[in-house]
Amino acid sequence: MLQTRIPSPREIESPTQESASLEQTLSVVVSLIGRQYPVMIFVMCLCMGLAGVYLLTASKRYTGTAVLLIDSRKMQGLQTQAPAGGDSPIDSAMVDSQVEVLKSETIATSVIKQLNLLDSREFTGNEGGLLTSISDLFSGLFPEQRPSQDALMRIAIGKLASNLSIKRVGLSYVIEISYQALSPDQAARVANAVADGYINDSLESKYQASRRAAVWLQDRLKELRAQASSAERAVVDFKAKNNIVDAGGRLLTEQQLAEINSSLTQARAQRAEAQAKLERITSILNADDNDSKVILNDLATVTDTMNNPVITKLRQTYLDYAARQADWSNRYGPTHLAVVNLRNQMREIRHSITEELRRTAEVYKSDLAIAKAREESGQKSLNDTIALSNGTNQAQIALRDLESNAQSARALSDNFLQLYMVSVQQQSFPITEARVITQASNAPNKTSPKTTLILLAALIGGAILAGGVAILLDMLDRVFRTVSQVEQHLHTSCLASIPTIGSEQSVGLSGHPLLSKAGRLFNRRAKRAQPPAARPAPAQASGLPQRSELGSSFPQPHRDRLLTANDSVGRYVINSPFSRFAEGFRSIKLACDLSSYGSSNKVVGITSGLPNEGKSTISEALAQTVAQGGSRTLLIDGDIRNPSLTARLAPTAKAGLIDVVLGRVNWTEAVWIDPQTNLHFLPCVVSSRFSNSSDVLASPQMERLFQHLREHYDRIVLDLSPLAPVIDVRATGALADSYVLVIEWAKAKVDILERVLSETPIVRERLLGAVLNKVNMAVMTRYDIYSAGYYRNRYYERYGYVD
Repeated sequence: MLQTRIPSPREIESPTQESASLEQTLSVVVSLIGRQYPVMIFVMCLCMGLAGVYLLTASKRYTGTAVLLIDSRKMQGLQTQAPAGGDSPIDSAMVDSQVEVLKSETIATSVIKQLNLLDSREFTGNEGGLLTSISDLFSGLFPEQRPSQDALMRIAIGKLASNLSIKRVGLSYVIEISYQALSPDQAARVANAVADGYINDSLESKYQASRRAAVWLQDRLKELRAQASSAERAVVDFKAKNNIVDAGGRLLTEQQLAEINSSLTQARAQRAEAQAKLERITSILNADDNDSKVILNDLATVTDTMNNPVITKLRQTYLDYAARQADWSNRYGPTHLAVVNLRNQMREIRHSITEELRRTAEVYKSDLAIAKAREESGQKSLNDTIALSNGTNQAQIALRDLESNAQSARALSDNFLQLYMVSVQQQSFPITEARVITQASNAPNKTSPKTTLILLAALIGGAILAGGVAILLDMLDRVFRTVSQVEQHLHTSCLASIPTIGSEQSVGLSGHPLLSKAGRLFNRRAKRAQPPAARPAPAQASGLPQRSELGSSFPQPHRDRLLTANDSVGRYVINSPFSRFAEGFRSIKLACDLSSYGSSNKVVGITSGLPNEGKSTISEALAQTVAQGGSRTLLIDGDIRNPSLTARLAPTAKAGLIDVVLGRVNWTEAVWIDPQTNLHFLPCVVSSRFSNSSDVLASPQMERLFQHLREHYDRIVLDLSPLAPVIDVRATGALADSYVLVIEWAKAKVDILERVLSETPIVRERLLGAVLNKVNMAVMTRYDIYSAGYYRNRYYERYGYVD
């Protein structure tokens, strides 16, 4: 009802609101339940009713259970050798496979034939119940032919499979066989018959398999023996043809190749050693003959020269002469005859050493040639042996294939011989791994329908469905019901929430010009309930300016132009000043006053999205509230297409806004006055509908008139046409300073208002705020969870509220 403040983004992201998210969520859920609880109760009752009908009409069914064990140890008595790992476990997938075998049509067919189930109506007809009764009722009108035996068998198999339940107990080898039937005896008989049928089918399948395997193995064994002998003969013939000799598990060519490779390695080492010696002694011989010191030092690095007695003796003599020559040179000088002779002798010794080295080098050349010849011979032998070995290896590839074929044929023959012996034994001792450990009994065990489970499922499902339906209906409810919706979708403040007047039978703000009988009775009671000081005083008794104080140009009241519609809806703010209705308009007035600071906001345009949303009533009530506050107030009916305000307040008016604009009368002669609040009203009198009403509102004459009126009035309330059907509001940009958008509560569509505001930028830019009209406060508390206590607070009476 009062002006609502839009929270800032900082407040929205505050930790306080984040911590209150759970509380808000719970509040939203509670609010949704409060709004949609009739639909939710209906849906839940419907689900519970359907569950009850099912429980009353469904046939009672009983379950018989037999327990089967897959025992892997039964076959050990027939095995000739025990497995290496002890007991041979049955694979988990094998147990699951046996479950599927139990569900097969073969077992079902044997059970049906064993128990003669084709004669039972439970397997070939309907099972009873509500649907069956309805079906039997109509089946007499349309006789059908009796199905064939095969068709009956298919029907019986389907019924048996639908009521049969086979499951493995955990990860064990135990299989549980359960069957549901209309009688406990029938359920037990079918469950036991399924277990017996499985055991008989297993025995029969094993016997037939063993018999077929024995016949086939006997014929196959003869072929395999012949193939094994032929493969072994082929191996022997191939070895003889390719000269493949095996000596101690190794071929002769492989032994020869290893020996030749070893000899070749030694020959290469000897050749390398001889070549190195020759190169070293050749480098010594190529050295400078005058450098005796270098020659002597190089000789020491050759092993053969050190072992040569001639070179050793010459080298020792040379060293003695060199020492003597150095001594005599120091004593007698380098030119002395003895020193010169020593030098000549040393030269002869070096020449002898060189000659001896040349003979040694020739020996090295001979050794190198021998080593090379030996190496070439070994390489040739190696190449010949490799070529022979490659041929043998190629033959060995084919030989290995032949040997592998021979071994495979012999192993396969031995394996088939063993299988044949086992197969013959199994024909004599047929046995199965399965055995029944618990027979199904015919004790009553009702399993269907499960009353508690069905009722619980219906309750939970009904609650979920009811919640879904409630959420869907709430999402489809695209109308304005709360202040927050107005602020969120229209991005403007909601100035007030105007409630309906009186009970739901009264017209309230429905757009009707007069209150209903119940509404008028409510007004009279409200007036009598007001204290004397709270009743509205006439303009003369209040502190408001008198008509004599308004100036000579201000229109004076005329007895033919006095507003006397005391039972008008807009007059309710005067008759019941302590009502929520009146408090809402004081909120709108306060918003208009606050917006006037710093700018001129004299002319306030009242409009709505669609017709019949109560904009004219809002205009009248707002003007009455402003006028009651002492301001010089003018109410103008600017809805030229449909001047409903004029028809309500001044139905006998002869001149109005159009006449003033056209210059037919002065505006002071067309104004009507309310003697109680001194409200001035300029009606709009039209003899026929205007097609160019927007041109009149946008005309220069209209703009000059409003400029003149601004000089005489403090506040001008302009009742405009709706936004959606006509474009008149778009032409009032030069007339109105701000706009107030009237929204009919629970009727105005969100999409329509968003569209019309986007198409009317002048209204969006100057929009002062919105007003929720015709609000049902009792219902609104179920939608606006945050202000529920605000809308319905019994302590408001302390502040004078009477509604």
